[in-house]
Amino acid sequence: MAAILGMGNPLLDISSEVDKALLEKYGLELNNAILAEEKHQPLFAEMAALPKVQYIAGGATQNSIRVAQWMLQTAGSTAYIGCVGKDESAAKMLAACAKDGVKTAYMVDEATPTGCCAVLVNGIERSLCTNLNAANNYKITHMQQEANMAIVKAAKIIYSAGFFITVSPDSMKLAAEEVAKTDAYYCLNLAAPFIMQVPPFKAVLNELMPRVDILFGNETEAQTWAEVEGWETKDVAFIATRLSLMPSLKARKRTVVITQGCDPTIVATNGHVKTYAVTALPKEKLVDTNGAGDAYVGGFLAALSKNLPMEKCCAAGAYSASVIVQHSGCTYPDKPSYSF
Repeated sequence: MAAILGMGNPLLDISSEVDKALLEKYGLELNNAILAEEKHQPLFAEMAALPKVQYIAGGATQNSIRVAQWMLQTAGSTAYIGCVGKDESAAKMLAACAKDGVKTAYMVDEATPTGCCAVLVNGIERSLCTNLNAANNYKITHMQQEANMAIVKAAKIIYSAGFFITVSPDSMKLAAEEVAKTDAYYCLNLAAPFIMQVPPFKAVLNELMPRVDILFGNETEAQTWAEVEGWETKDVAFIATRLSLMPSLKARKRTVVITQGCDPTIVATNGHVKTYAVTALPKEKLVDTNGAGDAYVGGFLAALSKNLPMEKCCAAGAYSASVIVQHSGCTYPDKPSYSF
């Protein structure tokens, strides 16, 4: 059985370089992620018509799981659960995961198309606009099927990006409860500011937090949490410390991992803070920052699955992120030049 299980929203990324005018046309901001509204629907066809468009198996959690699998290089080390349609987009993702060695346990919604994400790349920055479609229809009953519960119970690590809160909070709560019965890790990513800014989504974060072993996020997301909570600080190290000290139902102390782009990663465990350097790259080597955070998590989880110390987990995360930013989209060479 897989050591690492991801639960999330499988999306086919429709990725292309764009000019600022297209971002402005749809009111999109760089370094942000939103769910598509009615006004955004024409964007997907517009992206598909661009000359350099790429289609990449995506979705934040699926990205992290594929990177973890790439780092581990042993087929079946990772598994992934989410909902897709019965169409060509789902077939592309299934093939990509199979090629990588990720075990997929997709729920298939034959009546709804597979979710997609418009990835608008401008320079090395990006804006994400997501049509969840079938991904939005994942049901806890699929997870409760015997074969899928077996994957859940066998995992040493279960990980979800916060985006899954908009789809199936019940599945996340059940996974967190199952993990609490063993010494496995439940890991969560804050994912995007809107997850904290929308009260029903924030309520789920609050409910999950006592069972979260490792919380990931970036500096913007950490500062958004503080703002929503009324903590009146933008000091990321302080915010990480406070998040690590929130009440826990577990004997294991919570670790909070906050990435800051090219600045050192801040790690707080039970109120104690350390920083870990990331892999510095010259600007000319940067191609696309899309997926860098997801890749960091993937490398980190791969090292964690081998019971490596925090320093090694952060080093593996920094390495995988440094590889992904040198490629367009969350893509990578056949093998990592990294050994645990």
